Amino acid sequence: MASMKLILLQDVEDLGLAGEEVHVAPGYARNFLIPRGLAGVASPAALRQLAAHKEKIEAKRKADTEAAQALAEKIQAAAITIPMQASDDNHLFGSVTERIIAETLAAQGIVVDVHKIHLDGQIRMLGEFTVVIRILRDISATAKINVVRA
Repeated sequence: MASMKLILLQDVEDLGLAGEEVHVAPGYARNFLIPRGLAGVASPAALRQLAAHKEKIEAKRKADTEAAQALAEKIQAAAITIPMQASDDNHLFGSVTERIIAETLAAQGIVVDVHKIHLDGQIRMLGEFTVVIRILRDISATAKINVVRA
């Protein structure tokens, strides 16, 4: 199978970090990575330009890591209570989704992308639950969710 050699301009989850050279399928490169500005074709000129910006990329990665660690601490310290309609036997009329969790966090001033919230299964009962939020590749936070009767 043929592959294209690209240089990542931004971190791409499950592929690599900014500045790395990767080999990907041509369709993935043409249809996803290049149009979104996530990668560029690996040419000698691009490699020289990447070497010149290496320090800037490392500084940005360090700043992003520090910001992610601060966000993880805020998430773990937050008291997240979600009121939901429930029956007499504590089953919810519906379920708690990633979007509801993200909106509850946003109301507390903690902005988290919905796609970074990972539920083990659907939350369909009242009670206390643990949710993992992957902020960066190697930084995640564990949030305690308390689902109460509305």
